[in-house]
Amino acid sequence: MASERIKRWPRHKGQSRSGSAENNVKDRPFRIGEAAKLVGVEAYVLRFWETQFSFIRPKQSRSRHRYYTRADVEALKTVKRLLHTEGYTIAGARRFVREKGLDRVIDLLAVQQRVTSGRRTKVPLDAASVAAGPDTPVNVRSNGVHRALREILEDLRALHKLVDVS
Repeated sequence: MASERIKRWPRHKGQSRSGSAENNVKDRPFRIGEAAKLVGVEAYVLRFWETQFSFIRPKQSRSRHRYYTRADVEALKTVKRLLHTEGYTIAGARRFVREKGLDRVIDLLAVQQRVTSGRRTKVPLDAASVAAGPDTPVNVRSNGVHRALREILEDLRALHKLVDVS
């Protein structure tokens, strides 16, 4: 499958190369050097990862310059974490992402980072349990708590596997 191509962003008179306040920085794609700095690796590493991971496909301009979105950078940070921090091989990281899905892996690593950093996060209460009060029995299956607990259990099992590997 061919990489998608994007047009270069037009510069207006008087606008510097770095852009202006009018451009939304969050939507602006990053060149390979910028993305490499954000991820914390060299540009050639990103090019190599493109050959190894099918989900890393930056858009390219007509002149073949790579442009990474925020989502691409998050995926690259996830790959770096799997390879450098978690100790996966490239084949192991590829298999792990294929089995769990990229979004799920990003979520798992974010949860693991919060747990290991010791920060407490505010867990929103379910509206049905708040309205019912402490003494009123709540149908667990009808308000989504059952599904949420099952997902938490899956996350904990995945984290346990990660800890056992180390």
